[in-house]
Amino acid sequence: MFDYQFFIEVLAGGLLSGVMYSLVAIGFVLIYKTSGVLNFAQGAMLLFAALTFVSLVERGVSFPLALLATLAIMVMLGIAVERVILRPLVNQPPITLFMATLGLSYVIEGAAQLLWGTQVHGLDLGIDDKPFEVAGVLISQFDLFAAAVAGAMVTLFALFFRYTRTGLAFQAVADDQFAALAVGLRLPRVWAAVWTAAGLVAVVGGLLWGARLGVQFSLSLVVLKALPVLVLGGFDSIAGAIVGGLLIGAIEKLAEVYVGPFFGGGIEAWAAYVVALGFLLVRPSGLFGQKLVERV
Repeated sequence: MFDYQFFIEVLAGGLLSGVMYSLVAIGFVLIYKTSGVLNFAQGAMLLFAALTFVSLVERGVSFPLALLATLAIMVMLGIAVERVILRPLVNQPPITLFMATLGLSYVIEGAAQLLWGTQVHGLDLGIDDKPFEVAGVLISQFDLFAAAVAGAMVTLFALFFRYTRTGLAFQAVADDQFAALAVGLRLPRVWAAVWTAAGLVAVVGGLLWGARLGVQFSLSLVVLKALPVLVLGGFDSIAGAIVGGLLIGAIEKLAEVYVGPFFGGGIEAWAAYVVALGFLLVRPSGLFGQKLVERV
């Protein structure tokens, strides 16, 4: 007999875990959508944010002040990256920009090591990772908290892009950079705002992932979890990042439970990449990505 209650429990756990992947993917989308840069340094930014916050708290800084200080530091870091690294590389080939962000990721990790050391830190946000029962289904309290935070962030982004001047400028640059220039928008200012937003996303994602896995340098590798999410959802869609994260989270958990036993288990780590590779062959632009149309 198929256990539907257990299936729903596994599915719910996967969907809630997928929200954590979406938080990382959103940082990619924000930058890629406006500048066409695949920011491989997003994982290092996430690590730097988490390590800064937990180091300040361990040195006696109160939780609110540590959070505000971390936000301010990540805003300054985002603006510095745009001005010092990417602005001189405008109009360079995409591979050049990608290699710049790849090198930047190691620079940020090295800076984090120099500033805060290499030891592993525990991070307690005051949310117990204990399951509670809803209609016979066990759901993690921490996963629900993470889902609520991600939902609030997506809502704020949606309102920001729709009702603020900077948000409208962001959409204009994302649609057509040359047209945005023609109407007087200043691209460097928009890019600086986008990198600032990516820094804020890194703070939220870093705190949640740090509370789940511990604040350690392997935390930067969480960026690899976002790649299948981006392939499924589309590299230039925030909605795609959310949907892709939910799909990847569900696929990983269901594959491990129902398919893993046929392979001896342990397929959760790579099942998402198999699905993403197959998806690339069918729909390279992703579910919500913009299709490129070339006329010859």
